[in-house]
Amino acid sequence: MAGNGAPANEPAASVASVPASAAGERGPREEGPGTSGLSVEPVVGRRQLVEFLTMPRRIYAGDPHWVEPLLFERLQHLDPRKNPFFAHAEVAYWIARRDGRPVGRISAQVNRAHLRRHDDATGHFGFLEAEDGADIFAALLRTAEDWLRARGMRRILGPFTLSINEESGLLVDGFDGPPFLMMGHARPYYAGHLEAAGYAKAKDLIAYAYDTAVDPDPKLTALVERTAKKHGIRFRNVDMKRFDAEVRTIFEIFNDAWSDNWGFVPFSEAELEHVAASLKPLLRVDDVAIADIDGEAVAMAVSMSNVNEAIADFGGRLLPFNWARLLWRIKVQGTKTARLALMGVRRRYHGGALSAALAAGVIDQIRLAHRRRGTLQGELSWVLEDNKPTRRIIEMYGARPYKTYRLYVRDL
Repeated sequence: MAGNGAPANEPAASVASVPASAAGERGPREEGPGTSGLSVEPVVGRRQLVEFLTMPRRIYAGDPHWVEPLLFERLQHLDPRKNPFFAHAEVAYWIARRDGRPVGRISAQVNRAHLRRHDDATGHFGFLEAEDGADIFAALLRTAEDWLRARGMRRILGPFTLSINEESGLLVDGFDGPPFLMMGHARPYYAGHLEAAGYAKAKDLIAYAYDTAVDPDPKLTALVERTAKKHGIRFRNVDMKRFDAEVRTIFEIFNDAWSDNWGFVPFSEAELEHVAASLKPLLRVDDVAIADIDGEAVAMAVSMSNVNEAIADFGGRLLPFNWARLLWRIKVQGTKTARLALMGVRRRYHGGALSAALAAGVIDQIRLAHRRRGTLQGELSWVLEDNKPTRRIIEMYGARPYKTYRLYVRDL
């Protein structure tokens, strides 16, 4: 890596600079007495954005479980011209420095899609990483709080990077293994510093581990077979010849199935198209399972090869040759781990044996497909802690809760 710029061989990706008006104060904010040269400064421009994205290397030096995200992908994700999230959100980023050295980072988001849905004057924070110092966490959180308060927010909730439909929650249990695709990692001291700053638990998100070689409870298998026969359920994979239409159906089911869930924000049309374009190069036909009744798709499950396994030795770099290694490892060699990231049943089928059979059926289609291709371990994530029906079905597959991600809240 050359200075604070992009790592060697990374392209100069087109990234819109963060304007000073969006980032908050134009210059660094000096903290009060006792903070030993600590300041918090807004991220302005590409160079600082690269520094913002790469500074966690310091935090996780020596942690064998941390997987560095691909810098190229993260820059694309935070480009307002490429990510439709920014069409309905205002976002700012900051870096904390002690005597000029980066020691932490944070973002703050006003997500208008969330506000339209929940009307709760709640802003969000994310991208929280910092060295082990209460003053660093306090300074970062105070900066995000002030920025949100100035925009009329009365509550702060997070972490979300950048929304509940992306990386959500702070890891508070299960530090002894690497994170799966689109799931976070953290140092164990993070939670204590958040709580010391006045943050309280809002909700826990549970990640389940499962062994693809373990068959589900025979009672569940019998329920699926009996109910499928009674209602004429047909389980199938995605039709790649109709990929765009199939993706639209999947997210229609998702937006309907999850609409009553805590914190839910639906995917917009533009976000749906963006996700579809991002997933198409990585998905295989049997990564997706759909349940049809009378020709209508009523349930779905979507899995993804665990890209984090494939990029663990990339050091955040995709070019010049890692892109080819990534495609080989995902599409040809295959990963030994996978994540079941989406599952849903249309609301009118919720409750009772039919709902359970639909959910269990699509999950089992995914499990069997991954078993055939040599996947050994899977993660089903995430599930709300109080979503008892879904948790019961997952546990009947022999899956076990092994990581907990916590969302924190504080009144402003």
